[in-house]
Amino acid sequence: MNFIFRLLFAKRRPAITLQDPNIKYALRLVDKEIVSHDTRKFRFALPSPAHVLGLPIGQHIYLSARIDGKLVVRPYTPVSSDDDKGFVDLVVKIYFKDVHPKFPEGGKMSQYLESLKISDTIDFRGPSGLLVYKGKGKTIKESHPLSLMTKHLGMIAGGTGITPMLQIITAVMKDPKDKTVCHLLFANQTEKDILLRPELEEIQVNNPDRFKLWFTVDRAPANWEYSQGFINEEMVRDHLPAPSDDTLILMCGPPPMIQFACNPNLDKVGHSESCRFTF
Repeated sequence: MNFIFRLLFAKRRPAITLQDPNIKYALRLVDKEIVSHDTRKFRFALPSPAHVLGLPIGQHIYLSARIDGKLVVRPYTPVSSDDDKGFVDLVVKIYFKDVHPKFPEGGKMSQYLESLKISDTIDFRGPSGLLVYKGKGKTIKESHPLSLMTKHLGMIAGGTGITPMLQIITAVMKDPKDKTVCHLLFANQTEKDILLRPELEEIQVNNPDRFKLWFTVDRAPANWEYSQGFINEEMVRDHLPAPSDDTLILMCGPPPMIQFACNPNLDKVGHSESCRFTF
């Protein structure tokens, strides 16, 4: 009798979509929201309303599609989480052709996503990645492998590199028992290029002691209250946690930013390479 009672009231685990990282799962587009002139939020339905994606915090998925006869694969980090059942949301910046002189063809995958119609499908694969945030400051760097207990997470993001940071920030902030403090330094070309700014500012307002937010832009408008220019030593020193054994620095952005702006200035401030991770 007790056994039957326990079965009836046991918490059922949600069905997981990403059962095997080597299998592609075709998911259907059910909504597309225009966030800005070049940013979209895409919502894809999971196999049932009871399904979750099954993506550990810190991991990403791959989208794959055949475009102009060639297979194109790109990594993305959802802005939704496994608290959300029945769907997965991606915020994507669309790189249109004939906009950026260095990339006249634009982004193959982002333009393909823009062309999708409601009910079209695209292949998801995952989970993938070399870092997992387990909660309450515990971070697994699977590239070594190494387990770290952190009190401070310093984050440097450039452009669309904000999505893995938001994934982790959201997970930390929604757990009142997680005392980890997150510091985000977010670099963009202009103020209008700042992805997910309302979401980030809302988190900051609701968690002023646990989430520190700072922006820098290449071209600042009048009365801009944050930094201007490339990430430098002063920004790293002022807006990221100080070097320590319980501080981990996460980075995601264009390779030149990581190579020429982030790592050299982290070196100057004294953050060890063993306490850094680049998505």
